[in-house]
Amino acid sequence: MKVEQVNPIYSASKEVFRNMFGWELKRGELKMVEDIVSKNAANVTIGVTGDIKGVFLFSFPENMALDIVREMSGMEFNEIDKFVASAMGELANIISGNAMNEYFQNKYNCDIVPPQISVGENKTFSSASDEVLKINLKTSDYSFDLYISVNENKQ
Repeated sequence: MKVEQVNPIYSASKEVFRNMFGWELKRGELKMVEDIVSKNAANVTIGVTGDIKGVFLFSFPENMALDIVREMSGMEFNEIDKFVASAMGELANIISGNAMNEYFQNKYNCDIVPPQISVGENKTFSSASDEVLKINLKTSDYSFDLYISVNENKQ
């Protein structure tokens, strides 16, 4: 996995969290993992197609997901219901869509597919390659994981 394949989704995440919520994201632990196994409750997978193919998985703890959706909607939630899951999917969609602009600037022609949302802890997700990069991202109050599993698909 090349840095120009990782940086767009990382920088888009930082930008969206800053612009939408006023939250500064800091990078925590960065490591290669064999499998995508989420211990968090709100998980959103975004597929990537084109010159880069693979998946991004955003994995949020329940309290963070509820707080994000409260910020987005102005409404309080006590559990991850269909509305919360849909809003988390939209957040991942916004981040991934913004990342596509940077991929394009890096001469990658790619697109995203609609988000797949999975609610529940200790879920395993399929990856697009043998390499999966797990980036822990932190705000002043929360921590979530971004898994990146992409391959170059250029001819």
